[in-house]
Amino acid sequence: MNLVADVRPTEYEASAVSPAKIRINDLRKEFRAKAGKAFVALDGISVDIDAGTFFVIVGPSGCGKTTLLRILGGLEAPSSGSAVIRQSQPDKPLNSMVFQGDSIFPWMTVWDNAAYGLTLRNVPKGEIRDIVGHYLERTHLTKFAHAYPHQLSGGMRQRVSIARAFANDPEVLLMDEPFSALDEQNKTILQQELLRIWEEHKKTVLFITHSVDEAVTLGDKIMVMTAHPGRAKAVIDVPFARPRSVLELRSTPEYGELVYRIWGYLREEVQQARAEADGEK
Repeated sequence: MNLVADVRPTEYEASAVSPAKIRINDLRKEFRAKAGKAFVALDGISVDIDAGTFFVIVGPSGCGKTTLLRILGGLEAPSSGSAVIRQSQPDKPLNSMVFQGDSIFPWMTVWDNAAYGLTLRNVPKGEIRDIVGHYLERTHLTKFAHAYPHQLSGGMRQRVSIARAFANDPEVLLMDEPFSALDEQNKTILQQELLRIWEEHKKTVLFITHSVDEAVTLGDKIMVMTAHPGRAKAVIDVPFARPRSVLELRSTPEYGELVYRIWGYLREEVQQARAEADGEK
């Protein structure tokens, strides 16, 4: 079995009859600067993401990763092409987003934050109690249910964000560097907790990170993006079985080999992004 299989955009076309949960086809996004000049954030991205896939995107700063996520979340419109989530359960939300840093409501308790999406949908109170109780238990927040965000650590606040996203039971989870602001110990703990919760229901996840280690630890597939404008440089299969133990996986030579090979794709893009940033100074 090939450890790494890449698919380059010049060779790849999303199938017209694809059953994929997420279909991104020839996506382009431009922004207009004040002077009227176009800034191309994303260009020609095409990829299909199957239902239940934990799909991770890595790339240098400024390559359009967050823009892509915002388009899928309905917060931005593409300039051309398309990015579509196929809805199969109309009674459920199409997607929920987990952002970098704090995104929970500071005036609400942990319980009320976790229940927020369910409350908006008028889910019966008994169901809310059972669902929120389950996810607070899974994220080890039960005894903090009546605490407010300012009483929690950064890692605990991110647990609340994850509990709220899963409790809302969306078809797709969109996660934008949710652990980037945390120290390594908390990051490792939350990565393991996220894997454990995800493995219960196998939701489709689109996860953005700068960390190759995090991408390999969490993902089924990894898309490496170029420096801006963001293009798909490679789509890589992660061959490791599930369930996964973060620390055990990272101790294997196969893990180190895959991280090294992904860095081979990413290194020149990071260098190009840094050179462009230095040229703008």
